[in-house]
Amino acid sequence: MSRKKKQQEKIIHVVFGPGGGRVAPERLGAPSEPPPSSAGSREPVTDVFTRSEIARLIGLSESRLRTLDKSGIVTPSARRKGRRAYDFQDLIALRAAKALLDNNIGLRQVTRAIANLRSNLPRLARPLHELRIVSDGRRVVVQTTEGHFEPETGQMVLDLEVKTLREDIVRVLRPSAGRERAKTAYDLYLRASELDEDPATMNEAVALYEKAIEYDPWLAIAHTNLGNIAFRRQDVDLARQHYQKALEIDGRQPEAKYNLGYLMLERGEPEKSVEYFLGALEADPHFADAYFNLAMAYEQLGETEKARPLWQNYISLEPQGTWTDIARRHL
Repeated sequence: MSRKKKQQEKIIHVVFGPGGGRVAPERLGAPSEPPPSSAGSREPVTDVFTRSEIARLIGLSESRLRTLDKSGIVTPSARRKGRRAYDFQDLIALRAAKALLDNNIGLRQVTRAIANLRSNLPRLARPLHELRIVSDGRRVVVQTTEGHFEPETGQMVLDLEVKTLREDIVRVLRPSAGRERAKTAYDLYLRASELDEDPATMNEAVALYEKAIEYDPWLAIAHTNLGNIAFRRQDVDLARQHYQKALEIDGRQPEAKYNLGYLMLERGEPEKSVEYFLGALEADPHFADAYFNLAMAYEQLGETEKARPLWQNYISLEPQGTWTDIARRHL
């Protein structure tokens, strides 16, 4: 998206985990690549969890978990080191039970709803991460890509994607596994960044970026680069979606802010582009192209005096080049 993209800027180094922000290359050592089986060795869907872990993860107290166990609503169906433990399906049922209990539904109704949910999970959850549970406090509705199952009646207002449980488990309970997955994601990101400008390898780059996001959902820059590919393919709507997703993860990421501003400027909406360029410069005061295009936006809005110092900033950061000559002509 930048008007000039230097080779040394091709790879943007990022911090693993929430935020996914840029860091200077000298602060970041080369990531160590775990063995292929390492990152998936603690797959949440096949893991089991203690009562204390469940309490930390979903906010049900251990005493409430014991009540649900004794009442037969959700009982641990696995074992860990010889002791009873909860599996991933138990976790789904507990999330649904909590949604009902939070709406002051009686244990009898909760018991009926969860029993119906549990009995249908084996039929519906293939794979489990495609599940979505919805509830209005009186019923539980299980939706998949192929349809939905309604054990109770009522109107849906609560919407829970079960696949987010994977991310919660890694973030709250399995941080070491999360670090391994983040390293794998970063390696995939690096490979993709070497392929994303050549039309012949763009599809491969897209697949690698998407795989990186699967391993590390907080890798904001992968969404930004997917947006860049979409823009090169003239799919502006998809590009905007990726940039906005990147900012949902990392609200200060300058590349995503700049690219959204660029999209607005290209669409002839300079007034909307200004806030994005300003945000990019707030996050990265040395972002030369943001100065250039913010100045261009002000020029189009007839605010020449606001544009003048921006042209000067651009020239100081980029003293030579075609775009520098353009900036000098505006002074």
